[in-house]
Amino acid sequence: MLSPLPAIFIFSLISSMADAGEASESSIYDVLKLNGLPMGLLPKGVTNFSLDDSGKFEVRLDRACNAKFENELHYDMNVTGTLSYGQIDGLVGISAQDLFLWFPVIEIRVDIPSSGLIYFDVGVVSKQYSLSSFESPRDCLAAPGPDLREGKRIVESVSKVMSRKLRFELDKDNLGRTSL
Repeated sequence: MLSPLPAIFIFSLISSMADAGEASESSIYDVLKLNGLPMGLLPKGVTNFSLDDSGKFEVRLDRACNAKFENELHYDMNVTGTLSYGQIDGLVGISAQDLFLWFPVIEIRVDIPSSGLIYFDVGVVSKQYSLSSFESPRDCLAAPGPDLREGKRIVESVSKVMSRKLRFELDKDNLGRTSL
C-alpha cells in the first residue's frame, strides 16, 4: 500500500508554486504601497518586475497600453525608474496627456499623504492629481506609443525661456551689486 505522504507533498508543492505565481504578479503593487505610493500607479498586466537594492526598478507589461484617470496615461511595455519612499525619480516609460499633447513623466511623488495629492513632473511643470484616483490598478487598453515630439518641443522651449529669464535675473542682481 502506498503512503499518502508523497501525494500530500506533491499537492503542497503545487499549491506553493501557485501561491508564488500570484505573489509575484501582485508584488510590484505591494512594493509601491510599502514605499508610500498608491498601487494604481501601474496598470493591470504587469508580467514581471525587478528591483535592486538602490531602488532601481524595471516593470514589464504584456503590451504598451493606455489607462484613463483624470487624464490619460500611456505605459510603454517597459517602465523603469528609481523608487524611494513617496516618489519615483528618473522615470521612463510613462507619458501623460494634457490638452491633446503627450508629455513624458519623469517623476511621480507624494509629498504629504494626508493632502490627498500626487504630483506628476513632466519637466517644466508638475501636475497634481487626486491620490484616490490611483488607489487600485486600472485596466489598460492596448495602444500605440504616443507622439511625444510636440510635448518635448514645448518642454524644451519653456526650459530655454526659463533659463534665459533666470540668467537675466542673475545678471540684473549682479549688476546691482557691482554698482554699489
